[in-house]
Amino acid sequence: MTRPVTRPHQWLLAVDPRIYHWDTLFVKGKEMWRHAGAKPDALRQLKQVRRGDRALCYHGKPEYALYAIAEVTRDPYPDPHDPDSKQMVIDLRALERLPRQVSLEELREDRLLRKVKFLKNPRLTISPLVGEEYSEILRLAGIVATPGIPLP
Repeated sequence: MTRPVTRPHQWLLAVDPRIYHWDTLFVKGKEMWRHAGAKPDALRQLKQVRRGDRALCYHGKPEYALYAIAEVTRDPYPDPHDPDSKQMVIDLRALERLPRQVSLEELREDRLLRKVKFLKNPRLTISPLVGEEYSEILRLAGIVATPGIPLP
């Protein structure tokens, strides 16, 4: 039985840059992302991520800013480094650094982004975004859609 084809979703993935810096992903090109954590909400969100989804990469303290865009290249699977296999991971491929980093303060001030779960609780490591929120964040970063060409 095959899975129904669905439209790719967008996510915000947050990390502490002192533990993992998104530049690591750009150096390697593709990497297993192990930073969702073991909290039930994070695991529930991570299980919804699918290959082909886009992710906005966020750095927590001290930067507090969106940094880059990545693509999910593999559906969630058990963390091979977790002996209990309770944590899940995804594989990411680096797409591009944002032309301009978007600060947490800017995100909070934008009226179109009021419902983003991450802005209500910036301790989340993974947060879903709807298409309008994703497009607005890209606009804030300096990426504007061109007719006929989809946003990254």
